Amino acid sequence: MMPMKTRNDPLPPHIDGGGVGRRGGGGEKEWELRPGGMLVQKRTDAEQNLAAPPPNIRVRVKYGSIYHEIHISSQATFGELKKKLTGPTGLHHEDQKLYYKEKERDSKTFLDTVGVKDKSKVVLHEDPISKEKRYLEIRKNANLEKAAKSVSEISLEVDTLAGQVSALESITCKGGKVAEKDVVTLIELLMSQLLKLDAIIADGDVKLQRKMQVRRVQKCVETLDVIKVRNSNPTSNGPHAPLKPKHSNGEEISNSPNQEQEQPSRNSASVVITTQWETFDSALPPPPPTNSTATIRPAQPTFTWDLL
Repeated sequence: MMPMKTRNDPLPPHIDGGGVGRRGGGGEKEWELRPGGMLVQKRTDAEQNLAAPPPNIRVRVKYGSIYHEIHISSQATFGELKKKLTGPTGLHHEDQKLYYKEKERDSKTFLDTVGVKDKSKVVLHEDPISKEKRYLEIRKNANLEKAAKSVSEISLEVDTLAGQVSALESITCKGGKVAEKDVVTLIELLMSQLLKLDAIIADGDVKLQRKMQVRRVQKCVETLDVIKVRNSNPTSNGPHAPLKPKHSNGEEISNSPNQEQEQPSRNSASVVITTQWETFDSALPPPPPTNSTATIRPAQPTFTWDLL
């Protein structure tokens, strides 16, 4: 086994009896104690300074027949260059295409990696496809916001109408009577809100909210129809009074006479049927059979036979 080699370096000042951070003569170095307990050489001011930022370069961008000079970091991306060109050119950064050395450059590509230097020339073109897509997206978002706002306004109106419907329903359930005009007016208002909801075209969460409001309106209209029927029948205004069936024209369906006759017969006692018959003695003899009932048999001839 080989012996371990050791190096006779001078001990740090605080271990050798001196204070921490003491600088002695003869090229002695300062030491510092890190929070983790590690003893390391103290850094100088030059080492603590951060690395110098990359230098800025001037990029000449040609758009049409006009040249724009942009000051930008040499380590920036083409996407950052597009954002700086938005002001001078008036083009959105998503609608721009940058060409360097006759090749289109991606927005995530760095300038220095493709060789862009100070006073390098870059060509800018407008991308009509990206512009059209962006406009369509803007219109779609605007329509969604408009639809969401319309559904929210209709929801507030339905809340008010639903409160009025609940008030009328409570009156009729207690046996009271409401004005026919109020019921008809509420139905018309609810139907107008339903037409507004049907005219809204939306997707996602806005579509679900629209369906929810449509169900609320339909439920309120059904409740008003029941209130209208109860209001037209004074004897059935009680909370548990059954509704009589009606025709489509509003006339009540009356029971037929046969049904009225069958009802008491169903409630009457059941009739017992038996097969035991009583016999009665008759004083008169039974009548002789008539020709119509008697059977006529033909007379058979008789012959005399001689025995041989």
